[in-house]
Amino acid sequence: MWHYVYIIENQWGKHYIGLTDDIKRRLSEHNDGKNISTRKLKPWYLIYFSGFLDRRKAAEFELYLKSGSGRAFRNKHL
Repeated sequence: MWHYVYIIENQWGKHYIGLTDDIKRRLSEHNDGKNISTRKLKPWYLIYFSGFLDRRKAAEFELYLKSGSGRAFRNKHL
């Protein structure tokens, strides 16, 4: 099974980083207001995702993207 680390962005330039096994469903959940962190800032648009077969590796990459180094990586590559 694939696991995806994703970044979504709204029209105000706010970002959210998450981990899921179904990107389409998860984006719908964000835009349907089912996530407390993102419900007031919708709509959200998918701007990046990366797939992993190992869930642990995906979780490690998600944590990296949320770190200071990961923020620099995002700013440089997105």
